Amino acid sequence: MADTRSERSRSVRGRTDDHESRRWDRKAGLAPERWTLGGSRQWICSRATGRVLEVAIGSGLNLAHYPDHVGLTAVDRDWQMLSMAHRRVDVVRRVSLLQADAARLPFAAASFDSVVCTLAMCEFSDRSAVLAEMYRILRPGGRLLLLDHAQWRWPLHGRPATLAIKFGFVPHRHERLRFGLIERLDARKPRADAPPIVDPGSPPHQR
Repeated sequence: MADTRSERSRSVRGRTDDHESRRWDRKAGLAPERWTLGGSRQWICSRATGRVLEVAIGSGLNLAHYPDHVGLTAVDRDWQMLSMAHRRVDVVRRVSLLQADAARLPFAAASFDSVVCTLAMCEFSDRSAVLAEMYRILRPGGRLLLLDHAQWRWPLHGRPATLAIKFGFVPHRHERLRFGLIERLDARKPRADAPPIVDPGSPPHQR
């Protein structure tokens, strides 16, 4: 009887997770996203190289867009989001998922080659602390990949890409889409002797 109750509980929890995943996907805008973001998730994720950290993975909408060769670790503060992302991991790819605060990342300095954060900077109360952690855990010459949308407080406090550049990241590609509503940034943590990182999406004359 206990086993039956346990199986029933797992079944109900699974249906709840599926429902929540679909709800968050709609909130993130899977249908509207095709118009608002275009190919921005792919634009961001395809530029990730080496050992990659995604900050605030949410329900895992980026997972399908990473190159096969990267080693992916992802964090989120919300265990429900990690649960939804975990269900996608089983289908899409292998990834290490951890519950962690973006302002206090549990990794050593210079641990990653790329850091990805999409549509999540608006969720952080202390964006400077988050950017400081991203800077700390990136190796010199590593890349920061940000995707964000316009938000009411940006005019007062600055958009995430602008803050990242002020923090010391060096922009490599910086684009605004949809009349400035969408912004995406491919930037580097500076190092004087760092070899150039080839942009896989640029023609040879722009590399």
